[in-house]
Amino acid sequence: MHDSEDFKPSTAYWAETHDVVNQPAALENYNVYTQDKALREGVAAHGAGLSEEGLLKFGAVCGSSNTIEWGFQANEVKPVLHTHSRQGQRIDEVRFHPAYHQLMNLAVEEGLHASHWRDSHAGAQVERAAKYYMLAQVEAGHGCPITMTSAAIPALKNQADLFKQWAPKILASEYDPRNIPDSQKTALTVGMAMTEKQGGSDVRANSTRAYALGEGGPGQAYELVGHKYFVSAPMSDLFLVLAQTTTGLSCFLVPRWRPDGTKNPIQIQKLKNKMGNVSNASSETELRGALGWMVGQEGRGVAAILEMVAMTRFDCMIGSSSGMRQAVAQITHHCSRRSAFGRPLIDQPLMQNVLADLVIEQEAALGLTLRIARALDNSEKDEREKALVRMGTAVGKYWICKRSAGHAYEAMECIGGSGVMEDSIMPRLYREAPINAIWEGSGNVQCLDMMRALTKNPDSLDAFMEETAKARGVNAQFDRAQQTLKSHFVSRDNMEFHARTIVEHMALVIQASSLIQFGDSTIADAFCRSRLSETNSGRVYGTLPDGIDCSFIIDRARPKL
Repeated sequence: MHDSEDFKPSTAYWAETHDVVNQPAALENYNVYTQDKALREGVAAHGAGLSEEGLLKFGAVCGSSNTIEWGFQANEVKPVLHTHSRQGQRIDEVRFHPAYHQLMNLAVEEGLHASHWRDSHAGAQVERAAKYYMLAQVEAGHGCPITMTSAAIPALKNQADLFKQWAPKILASEYDPRNIPDSQKTALTVGMAMTEKQGGSDVRANSTRAYALGEGGPGQAYELVGHKYFVSAPMSDLFLVLAQTTTGLSCFLVPRWRPDGTKNPIQIQKLKNKMGNVSNASSETELRGALGWMVGQEGRGVAAILEMVAMTRFDCMIGSSSGMRQAVAQITHHCSRRSAFGRPLIDQPLMQNVLADLVIEQEAALGLTLRIARALDNSEKDEREKALVRMGTAVGKYWICKRSAGHAYEAMECIGGSGVMEDSIMPRLYREAPINAIWEGSGNVQCLDMMRALTKNPDSLDAFMEETAKARGVNAQFDRAQQTLKSHFVSRDNMEFHARTIVEHMALVIQASSLIQFGDSTIADAFCRSRLSETNSGRVYGTLPDGIDCSFIIDRARPKL
């Protein structure tokens, strides 16, 4: 005990309880492109001489503190539905935080919605994929209308008259969010309305009806009546919609406003209360005689919409790969600046095993994604590349998106308690992770799509096997895995029951092939040893075998500020 008269601490220190130490600064104000070796190497391998100037500039924008803050703000305030004006007029307007519009404007000005269709330069799809990958690391929700607009373009090309009418404003590098007739707008975005309560992915069960206003047929006007259970990006100016005619399920282009300037009766009933992707609105919507024009042949709506779906699935691959990269950037940054038990986390062997394993997963996801982007660039002039897109997108969408949720969780654990705090980006990455796996066709749908491709596009399997065979002769484990893969297709008895096993094997083989052919040799070897060995099947992250250079792998992935 101190005598009260002897113990008189200075009041200047009473409010100081501790110094803030051993807390890494936020990862911001860095160039997302220059600090990502895997991305730069992938662009060089697949970009066909693509100039890096635009990527370098965009990388700096995506890593700036202002842009990163927009991502947080857009998710802190959810979209709000206003069905009527204060005068009682039906407006069906969804209002967003201003930061959401900032991100949309950035994406559209950069051409992420259309540059790869508008520009014919070599590597256009690779360039767009790289930019999308960088911006999705900042915020994923605004990517939905960007993806829908992009994917609608090849679908609309099936109806030349409609494409000619609407393409100029869809392709425009401007963002115009106003809820006004399209004739008064400078640019348009496109959404999608396929899903109904009774069918979900089984769109042939749709009950929405389309009634011809005249003779009917491709390019002709119809009125649509029905309920859509899940409308992506309901504030879009145009929607691709599936509805039944007397001939069968058909595809329609439905505007938010009619040509005479009156509001088309597309009435939003409610916004979906999603666990992730909360900055972006999704809705339940009723079509009460909404005007639309048929896209493609009557009764061939699924075929017409599949071109759009293929592109949205590819963007799911980009988005999930992007989420993994953001997680890897965060945890390698954190662990290089955080110490525990007397030394930096990044120097501790068990943590190195986990970090390196997560980096390997992310680089494999990116490697396959960029390979498919290159195939998209070449698909119009090379039938083999077009066939590779068909099979590779189904396999890649299944596996990359499926792996992202576990990847996000393990990354959170690397940071510890702070990783589950909502002022960190980690919880958002975790909530976003299941979205891409479920949207645009869940895992089972992708497996069934692989089987459908075997039947309807047998060249797609040949293209897939030819692509993977190019990597043979470098790694013995890969050679065995690639040879074993062929056995899955000798007999197709009971194939559906085992489809996930087959698609997983396909995914691992083509990821390994992409890394061996185009990636870093250390990463490729580590992937083959850890993913293609039977002893590591079904493992959690952090169980890499001996002899892998974890320090090199981690340092390669870590942003250097």
